Amino acid sequence: MLVKHLPRDSALVRDLHGEAADWSVTDYLLATAVDQLAESNWMFATVNQGEEAEALEYPVAVRRPGDGVPDPAPAGAPEEGRPGPGALTQFFS
Repeated sequence: MLVKHLPRDSALVRDLHGEAADWSVTDYLLATAVDQLAESNWMFATVNQGEEAEALEYPVAVRRPGDGVPDPAPAGAPEEGRPGPGALTQFFS
């Protein structure tokens, strides 16, 4: 029972959970908000650039504990489940 209620910064919690012990719910929510804002800015810039312009690189998400090293996507290629430049242009037209 005592181990279950140890503080987040205790040695046991840090050993069990690694750097995730440093992240609170607020930290995860803030990282999500930053990711969403970056995606929104990318969408806006993608839709409003000229037709001849190069595709913009998709924003890289804030690294979270336990994510590992993300594989970089090709420039302008959306991740699975995310709209591409053509879909965004069609949506905002």
